[in-house]
Amino acid sequence: MTSEILVIDDNPDIRNLITALLKDNGFNIREAANFDQATLEIKKKLPDVAVIDVKLDKSDNDGIDLLTLIKKKDQDVPVIMISGHANVQMAVDSLKLGAFEFMQKPFSAERLLNFVKRAAENIGLKKENQNLQSKLFHSYEIIGTSNSITKIKQLIVKLGNTESRVFISGPAGSGKELIARQIHKNSSRSKNPFIIVSGALLDPEKYEVELFGTEHSDETISYGFFEKAKNGTLLIDEICEIPLETQAKILRVLIDQKFKRVNGMKEINVNVRIISTSSKNIREEVDKGNFREDLYHRLNVVPIYIPALKERSEDIPLLLNYFSKKISEMNGISEAKLDTNFDLYYSYDWPGNVRELRNLVERISILSMNEEKINTNTLVKDSLSQKSFNVEEDDYKNTLSYSLKEARKKFEKNYLLSQLKKNKGNISKTAEFVGMERSALHRKLKTLGIKGIN
Repeated sequence: MTSEILVIDDNPDIRNLITALLKDNGFNIREAANFDQATLEIKKKLPDVAVIDVKLDKSDNDGIDLLTLIKKKDQDVPVIMISGHANVQMAVDSLKLGAFEFMQKPFSAERLLNFVKRAAENIGLKKENQNLQSKLFHSYEIIGTSNSITKIKQLIVKLGNTESRVFISGPAGSGKELIARQIHKNSSRSKNPFIIVSGALLDPEKYEVELFGTEHSDETISYGFFEKAKNGTLLIDEICEIPLETQAKILRVLIDQKFKRVNGMKEINVNVRIISTSSKNIREEVDKGNFREDLYHRLNVVPIYIPALKERSEDIPLLLNYFSKKISEMNGISEAKLDTNFDLYYSYDWPGNVRELRNLVERISILSMNEEKINTNTLVKDSLSQKSFNVEEDDYKNTLSYSLKEARKKFEKNYLLSQLKKNKGNISKTAEFVGMERSALHRKLKTLGIKGIN
């Protein structure tokens, strides 16, 4: 798609020269001859790139005002500033306000064309990345029919008509961010921003600047996450990692519904839905004094707990098929032929949870590309660590000290546990698969001390 360039200059000779140059190189051009025309063009539709003369018909800094107007509407639009009365301070001011480049008249046509091409390429890459992020945002779904996942899906539907704060807990890789995205997509805020801030990744010395923004001595503003999420949803991921001092300021924002930027005097009103997540037990963090109890109660209006994958193993075949299909669609490759009955999927501990399963499917999909006779079960065996089987660690250490009878008993117990998980606790299906009578399996389970699988 051809980029659209807005050329703003009150000198018709220069404006026509720039327009002709850019048209000859395949760009679509809109023009403005003065400040008012430029304002109308900007308000009507933002261009892909703007070329603006600093001095127009209103004042010596007309172009700076237009630069500020564009950046308020969209920070990503590249703006090339030009001036016949330039000085170092003017160039510095323009670049601080977000100008892509600053050029002094007279300038060479080749130099201007290079700047415009680079700016158009820059915004093109950003738009492509935004489109990719949008596809990823809307691609993955919550998959599973286990009781825990079914309840979460039902709760998300109910949350669609509320503004309640949500606290999502669960082990790393279990899908906390996905749940938060689904809550946002299902809410009245779905067309507004969904912003993620990671408590674990924030610079400890810049927590407040990154959350609330800052006002600089030159009157420019850096917006924080609360303002970036205006009218939308702010996901505070791993909130337990935020220090107590900053927790107190977040609490004050939730109570007052307003805050001040760092070094700022003006109070900024907040209209943001807060969703928080933690892979730590936040109640334990409160008891240890690492997390404020009053903030915990403000955030924990609607709690959601996502269990580890090994606790909902009945969802594994659904997830395997779902990820295989999704990865095939996204990468333009054939679906991996996965054996969803393969025992290893159910005996493995999945320390990385759903994320680890998804990564495994992607790896298998790539390794099995164009290989019709490849055994995907072998690939799975090679990929997964045998240490993470659902067997106690001491069993590994003491294996050689067991008698044959003890070793056989441990093997039978682990084998039957994995088969029961695979068959969702169904005794009849498990008995049929392992080749035993149902009554005989019942007796065996009783002997081994297996009471059943939920």
